[in-house]
Amino acid sequence: MVSVENLKVEFGATPLFQDVSYVINDKDRIALVGKNGAGKSTMLKIIAGLQQPTSGTVSVSGDSTIGYLPQVMVLSDERTVREEAEQAFSHISQMQERLDRMNQELADRTDYDSEDYMALVEKFTHESERFQMMGGMNYHAELERTLLGLGFVREDFDRPTREFSGGWRMRIELAKLLLRRPDVLLLDEPTNHLDIESIQWLEHFLATKANAVVLVSHDRAFINNVTNRTLEISCGRVYDYKVKYDEYVKLRAERREQQLRAYENQQKEIADIKDFIERFRYKPTKAVQVQSRIKQLEKIVPIEVDEVDNSALRLKFPPAMRSGDYPLICEDVRKAYGDHVVFHDVTLTIKRGEKVAFVGKNGEGKSTLVKCIMGEIPFEGNLKLGHNVQIGYFAQNQAQMLDGEQTVFDTIDRVAKGDIRLKIRDILGAFMFGGEASDKKVKVLSGGERSRLAMIKLLLEPVNFLILDEPTNHLDMRSKDVLKDAIRDFDGTVIVVSHDRDFLDGLVSKVYEFGGGLVREHLGGIYDFLQRKNIDSLNELQKPSLSQSPTAGKAVDEKAVSQNRLTYEQQKEHQKKIRRLEKAVEQCEAQIGELEAAVKMLEDKMATPEGAADMSLYERHGALKKQLDEAVEAWEQASLALEEAQS
Repeated sequence: MVSVENLKVEFGATPLFQDVSYVINDKDRIALVGKNGAGKSTMLKIIAGLQQPTSGTVSVSGDSTIGYLPQVMVLSDERTVREEAEQAFSHISQMQERLDRMNQELADRTDYDSEDYMALVEKFTHESERFQMMGGMNYHAELERTLLGLGFVREDFDRPTREFSGGWRMRIELAKLLLRRPDVLLLDEPTNHLDIESIQWLEHFLATKANAVVLVSHDRAFINNVTNRTLEISCGRVYDYKVKYDEYVKLRAERREQQLRAYENQQKEIADIKDFIERFRYKPTKAVQVQSRIKQLEKIVPIEVDEVDNSALRLKFPPAMRSGDYPLICEDVRKAYGDHVVFHDVTLTIKRGEKVAFVGKNGEGKSTLVKCIMGEIPFEGNLKLGHNVQIGYFAQNQAQMLDGEQTVFDTIDRVAKGDIRLKIRDILGAFMFGGEASDKKVKVLSGGERSRLAMIKLLLEPVNFLILDEPTNHLDMRSKDVLKDAIRDFDGTVIVVSHDRDFLDGLVSKVYEFGGGLVREHLGGIYDFLQRKNIDSLNELQKPSLSQSPTAGKAVDEKAVSQNRLTYEQQKEHQKKIRRLEKAVEQCEAQIGELEAAVKMLEDKMATPEGAADMSLYERHGALKKQLDEAVEAWEQASLALEEAQS
């Protein structure tokens, strides 16, 4: 579909990358990885045709289409959410207008027996069939499914886009891109503005409905669940691994080990040659051999070792005063803006040393409760902070409170104490402020860079209660690992508001779920929580009726008790039933895949001049679409039965 050949990009004297060649095939799910500044976003822009390489070519086969989602874009403010999303179907709208005009012309004309009229009838019939084949009658349903999957509710559809934050407007752009169904999707950090539920929906969409995907993301769980191939940009080259990210990490470590051994052997060989030259340089009897060694030395091609930072950088929070046993107690806390109740009856207690996560859809009150804890906004009910609590708070607006006239280095140097001052350069490097970047003034930094700097500053302050609101949005994988290790070793109390499952995994022991105006406590880690949601609520957090029902918790408890009372034989039979249903779902999915492939082949033929005139193709297409609809319906029934059996 896309062929990249001998690509080279130069910014100044040193090439960003060179001699890069690879092919993007249909159904490839590619993770594009590399350290910050390696050229990942540049590569996506070149494939999208938005930037020209210094040399080399990017060839797109036939009529293949490419869709690109950048990290930042200029968004329109003139339409509603639905109208903006409908821009993805502008071609269908134009076809609808043409059909309406032809239909009106057929109604107005009376020369029914003329050749011109019959030609118009035939053209109208042909266009109508094409319109139906392209989904002209049901694209509204697809549009609504996509917007709902990305976290919007139906009440949002007719609101102007200008009423939404930048993150939500990016979701609208993502929805438009997905609805266009391009042959190749290029996504640059698509999860930055999504919550856990929307990320899971996007994972499923990309895995089941997208054609080819090239993805840049720092969300390790997301790229593992979506991709089946990894392209790494390193040392100005691209290395192609036909495996998902976790397996790539292992293979990369093995490759680097081989490179190191080869590099060490080469260095030994070079040292031996140089030693020979030095020892015998002035002996006439060895002149020929010395010259031979000099030529041999000149022909050696240096072995490059992949860039990797092996420094075991571990940050440890400075000692702080011990807090009371219960740093936070909430009793019947309520927050409303006019008639809109964000949450009510919030009662929770967080003990000293606990690390908990706040999760849920965007807009359900996670950050609002954090602001209540910080005393930034008024609320109803009782909220008490414990004895000697010293809060370290990170939110996106913390970045705006930095002194713009200070350099990056000076900002950290002013808060660092003791031996940690000797490691400031290492710490800055771990958070992508290596080299000259540490000498930049804060006022010239981007929003993401300021957020990272505010995070480093927080890590060096003596606190015993950490509250982190989306701390990983602007961090790469190494920075996240450094932060996660520091929090894991922190002996105080932590609240993390995050959608990053990999970051939360192994870090938190309790999850508070925000939804439907309520806050529910779930014991266990983030994957324990997600597993329970998959069982207890068929669409996870998407059905508010389940979470709002006062008897929902009781029903779940009764279900768990009855499940525990099953006999051994009943449990065996139940597992057999689940396996049968799983097999049925797999068979349906395989059949859907075959039918979709057959439909696509037929549609490709119909798109040719010869095929467009062959009415038998349309009949076969209609029959195949009917079979496909039946297969999808069977899959839905089997999936529903499986979910019911599992719950």
